[in-house]
Amino acid sequence: MEIYFSIIQRKVLSPSDFEDLDAVERRLLEFEDRYNATAVPFKWRYTTADLRRLLERLDHHDRTRQAA
Repeated sequence: MEIYFSIIQRKVLSPSDFEDLDAVERRLLEFEDRYNATAVPFKWRYTTADLRRLLERLDHHDRTRQAA
């Protein structure tokens, strides 16, 4: 969900030059319709192996700091 809200922030709500809340609602609904018609699943590049390596590095870093 965070990715979707990031897209909304960048493509829909910026710049924030709306006349009123109805204009914000219209723009959000229009974007939702268009996005739903064209959206495809995200292709994640960060794998479980990447996450495992990161967690191992963090664990090693924490153990090194605790030993010092």
